Amino acid sequence: MPSEVPSQMPSDTPTQFINGGVSYWYRSIGLPERRPALPGDQEADVCIVGAGLTGLWTAYYLKRQQPDLRITILEKEFAGYGASGRNGGWLSAELAGNRDAYAATHGREGVADLMRAMRTAVDDVIAVTEAEGIDADIVKDGLLEVARSRAQLGRMYETLRYEQQWGAEPEDFVALSRDELDERIKVAGALGGLYSPHCARVQPAKLVLGLARVVEDAGVTIFENTTVTRIEQGRAVTDHGVVRAPVVLRCLEGFTASLEGQRRDWLPMNSSMVITAPLPAQASDEIGWRGAELLGDCAHGYMYAQRTADNRIALGGRGIPYRYGSRTDIDGATQDWTVHALTELMHDMFPATRSVPIVHAWCGVLGVPRDWTATVDLDPVTGLGTAGGYVGSGLTTTNLAGRTLADLVLRHDTELTRLPWVGRRVRRWEPEPLRWLGVQSMYVLYRMADRRESERNLPATSRIARIANMITGR
Repeated sequence: MPSEVPSQMPSDTPTQFINGGVSYWYRSIGLPERRPALPGDQEADVCIVGAGLTGLWTAYYLKRQQPDLRITILEKEFAGYGASGRNGGWLSAELAGNRDAYAATHGREGVADLMRAMRTAVDDVIAVTEAEGIDADIVKDGLLEVARSRAQLGRMYETLRYEQQWGAEPEDFVALSRDELDERIKVAGALGGLYSPHCARVQPAKLVLGLARVVEDAGVTIFENTTVTRIEQGRAVTDHGVVRAPVVLRCLEGFTASLEGQRRDWLPMNSSMVITAPLPAQASDEIGWRGAELLGDCAHGYMYAQRTADNRIALGGRGIPYRYGSRTDIDGATQDWTVHALTELMHDMFPATRSVPIVHAWCGVLGVPRDWTATVDLDPVTGLGTAGGYVGSGLTTTNLAGRTLADLVLRHDTELTRLPWVGRRVRRWEPEPLRWLGVQSMYVLYRMADRRESERNLPATSRIARIANMITGR
């Protein structure tokens, strides 16, 4: 089996921090008390496997439409243990998938419908949190994508033209000069930025725990500490018994590979984060990040960041993107190499943070289909359904997927059930060691491309990145 990373922490990486423990988001509010495990065989109208945001939103909208439904959710750990409680907190309208793949079956108008639905979903999540009393530190100040090299600046303008070609309105994406960007956030080496208003900052653990409370109060039964080993027509088999239901929904996203026979369906892509101590006044003044804008960049090995409600910077990236054999992390612990790389990126973008300690690092997995395009599906004959493959854009997409799955379960013909991601079929990932080699090679090539573009001041995207895209079908 290929080795993963060096075991020793580089000497210049801060050592006084927590690694794992699920995520900083839980550290800040405390891990939830676990619900009981499944007590034995049960029956339900709908059985949902996975108590992340996809499963919880599905249950929420099912109960809103048909309160008498008996809904059981099965969870191996606790509700929100996975990516739902570990992500970067981007409530973004970014479309999770390949638009050309969607357009091939539903045309450009179908894609436009999906893009509009994603923008609406951002506001829907905010509206639900307000109506249900979920305090998740949500502030809708938009998203900034920053370009830090000539090649990145070129891609930024390509993105702007691409969005306009797909029907974006002028106010949906606004190009910013370096001076205009500096008025919002001072990022070292930035040449310009792209702003979109369709994004809100979220504290992910507060959102998912709040939603779990709301669906439980509505009469949904959540069993935790219950491992589902197999999903079949009409039942979910667990280590504590069998739940029988005419509808069984797989909502595991990055943990799909844990089920028998589904190791190659969606690849569990690893993503990691680090977070600083609260910024002192001098660092805050130098960075100037006064709002709650989310921050990304135009690199191939991209980063994502937020300024938290308590004035910390949380920054993430891919690190070691994939573990051999579709393995996942243990309680959020990430590699020393990744902590070092993300810390260096933090210091490079924000030199004022060099004197601010990193206090926590963690990781999680997201589900990646072979064609990098999300899917919502329910077979009306077998009653088996699924949603996922959000490729890292799941915080908003889970809401739209949950609403869509609910309509499919209730057999309602709606605008949502006609969206182009419904009922898609994609091929499986290659067997090992091919998929490990492919994913590792992809990110090695992306890192090489980013270095070359920066060091050589290339005016356009490196050919190395184009090769990586062709190899992986990204």
